[in-house]
Amino acid sequence: MRNRMIAGNWKMNKTYVEGVELAQGLADQLADGTGDVDVVVCPPTVDLKGVSEVIEQSEAPFALGAQNVYFEESGAFTGETAPNMLEAVGATYCIIGHSERRGYFGETDEDINKKAKVLMAHGIVPISCCGEPLEVREAGTHVDFVVNQIKADTEGLEISDPSKYVVAYEPIWAIGTGKTATADDAQEVCGAIRKTLSEVFGQQTADGIRVLYGGSAKPENVAGFLEKEDVDGALVGGASLKADSFSAMVKAAM
Repeated sequence: MRNRMIAGNWKMNKTYVEGVELAQGLADQLADGTGDVDVVVCPPTVDLKGVSEVIEQSEAPFALGAQNVYFEESGAFTGETAPNMLEAVGATYCIIGHSERRGYFGETDEDINKKAKVLMAHGIVPISCCGEPLEVREAGTHVDFVVNQIKADTEGLEISDPSKYVVAYEPIWAIGTGKTATADDAQEVCGAIRKTLSEVFGQQTADGIRVLYGGSAKPENVAGFLEKEDVDGALVGGASLKADSFSAMVKAAM
């Protein structure tokens, strides 16, 4: 049985102080626990330490995730963050391959594959994103497009514990646009993702890997996505920037 997951991607929002305040507000909202739902917050890198301290001091029922990592252990890579640096501040999850990293910064499936491997070597769970742009969706080739991403992103990975690898399907055309995929749209692609994972890792492992939906998910629509067989939760953008809306999504998943 897969635990549901609600993960918040704060993107490039919240200063250090604002991040601490948001994390504390979320800790207060979820003080009664989250049941079987795994909750992750992914603040900007400069906020990681502050949020980590809130989690520790408040015994908050959510984990800390980063938004990116570099695939080398150390070296002359100005502006990048190594996996052991994430470990040191208590991050146990990390988003990789987000469409904004792919689109704005030119990250490739090869980069994402390398990042997944280095994160898993450090015991950090990748939240590996995939998804299609509007022109691919309109051409009707979106399933093949995403399946090919999954195959490239997982090449050579070894997964002994399927709870330690997460996939997030994010239709690019539905991120920050106000457009939202239907629950059936999400199920179509998430089901294809799980089928591909079963081909790569075997059915038992695939059955244990969480597949999240991301793309304008919010309190008003998350329940519909969670009704689908292969949608195990949500990667949340804008709705994760307020404690009340994000906690409402967590409670909807419980």
